[in-house]
Amino acid sequence: MTTAQPPVLAAGAVCWRLIGGTARILVVHRGDRADVSLPKGKVDPGETLPETAVREILEETGLAVTLGAPLGTVEYVLPGGRDKVVHYWSAAIDEHALELATFAPNAEIAALEWLPLEKVRKRLSYAHDVDIVDRFAERLAAGNARTFAVIAVRHGKAVTPTAWDGPDATRPLMQRGADQAAAIAKGIAAFGPTKIISSTAVRCLSTVAPLSQLTGLPVKAADGLSQDAYESGGPGVAAIIAKRLKKQQTAVLCSHGPVLPQIIGELARRTNTAVDAALRDTAALATGDFSVLHVSLEHPEAGLVAFEKHSANLD
Repeated sequence: MTTAQPPVLAAGAVCWRLIGGTARILVVHRGDRADVSLPKGKVDPGETLPETAVREILEETGLAVTLGAPLGTVEYVLPGGRDKVVHYWSAAIDEHALELATFAPNAEIAALEWLPLEKVRKRLSYAHDVDIVDRFAERLAAGNARTFAVIAVRHGKAVTPTAWDGPDATRPLMQRGADQAAAIAKGIAAFGPTKIISSTAVRCLSTVAPLSQLTGLPVKAADGLSQDAYESGGPGVAAIIAKRLKKQQTAVLCSHGPVLPQIIGELARRTNTAVDAALRDTAALATGDFSVLHVSLEHPEAGLVAFEKHSANLD
């Protein structure tokens, strides 16, 4: 009996910008396949999906992008019968990114082209790419194409309380926890955070240390995200979420398992988002996992635009 191969995983984005009030979408002309598609590529060992999307777009188009909200997946069968699953996000491109972009035609990508929505649907070679563009167009029409995010992170695997003689807040990460922290840093950075806030516990501060080093952002230690905050009913969490929504800039909040439902619940309450099983699952993070909750810049009180959950790819 043969075991079915796992699907090939890939990631990409709908890169877009406004020209004269009209949205234009970036497509790539693949010389090796003689087709027109959205930029994307396969996951490398150890990568998270958001990390893959950013890396592949840089390699294919020369653009350094920041991911917005996810647009879902497409699935199809490769020649030979193996399944492929491609995860997509939106990515707004500003003039600064365009100025810094470097692209030269090569064996894989022959050319880039920015097309209006009505033309991109006709130019794309594959129906599944059109489906992704249609999802983006719906979000654009609703005024929800531009977003910021609250990224909730659970600390990496730490030394157990029974194996630690000191105060709970001083428990350090185990080696696996340190590996998790390093593995998720680029995936979190893919969303362009401007602020890193952490519980005062050593295991939380250590979890976001690689992200801080990668992005150059300092870590702000906050009592409101600590275990004590959970035990006191979470007034500090409410204040932190209120400030992040007012700032409308992507922020990382690293905390503990019991505190995460408070973070998600407060974010849902302040954005008028119904709390269902899918949203509750974003708070059910294993150590080293993170969830990204996307809020509309234009309509922040009209419910979360999207949310997603990621794990370190260590196995």
